[in-house]
Amino acid sequence: MYDTGLRKWKSYSEWPPENTVKKTYWLQNNQRLNERGEKSFTFEEFISDPKKPVPYSEDIKLVFTPRKFMTDDQRFAARRPDVLVFETPVLVEDLTLAGDILASLKVATTGTDADWIVKIIDVYPLDAADYKETQAYLKMGNYHMMVRSEVIRGRYRNDFAKPEPFIENQKTTVNIKLQDIHHTIKKGHKLQIQVQSTWFPYIDLNPQTFVPNIFEAKETDFKKQSHKVYNDSNIEVTILKNYF
Repeated sequence: MYDTGLRKWKSYSEWPPENTVKKTYWLQNNQRLNERGEKSFTFEEFISDPKKPVPYSEDIKLVFTPRKFMTDDQRFAARRPDVLVFETPVLVEDLTLAGDILASLKVATTGTDADWIVKIIDVYPLDAADYKETQAYLKMGNYHMMVRSEVIRGRYRNDFAKPEPFIENQKTTVNIKLQDIHHTIKKGHKLQIQVQSTWFPYIDLNPQTFVPNIFEAKETDFKKQSHKVYNDSNIEVTILKNYF
């Protein structure tokens, strides 16, 4: 397996590796990603506007999904008011993610449908050196490297065969299983989670009002909505205990 953080090949007798444990990070207020959840009963809130969607890349190109998309710099998204950001303090030792990832979001919306996107990001330190592949207009200092991402259309949160609307302003669980990963977030870096509801044009726009068929949605169906992510939401990752 290739460790995309260390940029090295490693061999294991099984996958996930035998010496792994589950670790949970909690999406807390003040942009904190904590190892321990606080019973604060708070939430983070943002306005999702289909007329001003979060782009899937900062690059403006006619080519769909450029090669670097899966590790693209996410600083542009972190600066947007419709993207929630949660991150750990600077890591004091390497953290190796080796296996599956499950995001368990507790959400509410003023609408009756919504998409939910979760991104796993490796935040580089300010003094990080550039790679030979780093594009000329970029610097690796504070680079927000996306290492995993996934989306779920909220209507399918319980059953892909049975779409159902959200109840307005009702707290609801949305689970998102991300693809397996093998990535070491190095000492001095930070683990960051971004949560958003649009990812255009990689994911088509959700009108955010429940309609039987989104492909037949009318312009008037597309409405700005307020989304909440409660602070008992969490991300469960698989951690390699002794990496050598």
